[in-house]
Amino acid sequence: MSQTIRLTTPLTSETLRELKSGDRVLLNGVVYTGRDAAHKRIVEAMEAGGQPPFPLEGAAIFYVGPSPAPPGRVIGAAGPTTSYRMDAYAPYLIAHGLKAMIGKGKRGEEVKAAMVRHGAVYLAAIGGAGALMARSITEAEVIAFPDLGPEAVRRLVVKDMPLFVVNDVHGGDLYQEGKAAYARG
Repeated sequence: MSQTIRLTTPLTSETLRELKSGDRVLLNGVVYTGRDAAHKRIVEAMEAGGQPPFPLEGAAIFYVGPSPAPPGRVIGAAGPTTSYRMDAYAPYLIAHGLKAMIGKGKRGEEVKAAMVRHGAVYLAAIGGAGALMARSITEAEVIAFPDLGPEAVRRLVVKDMPLFVVNDVHGGDLYQEGKAAYARG
């Protein structure tokens, strides 16, 4: 039976061990944004001896390129991006302390293995509901790569961001489990 769990960043492997695929999460605290272009720059900088634009240890990253903020809002629509686009970079970042990734769609085997090995999770945001997701964002500021426009790295503060655990630290995979449950009838 899935449960609803409140999480606050920074995250720890110990806290994430309590999660199971299918659990509902209400995420609070600081979340960073980044898509493939930003991931490429971050990993290249780190491999060259530089630092990432935010502390990776315990961090959560939301794969999103939000729309401009309308009057009176801190951010525009913030719907998740397809996550496999970051699969080339995710294992490296997970090995350096990243604890949660937020997006939509399935992840590759190398990413899932890195999550189990390093105690990280993959959380799904509601696709097609960017305006709803934006309601949980109370602060937003660009902190790196402003030339990437909507894909710049942002520091968000979120309150009760609604998410689902897709891949847990135990190797659970909601997408595979869902297909198996459907096949059983």
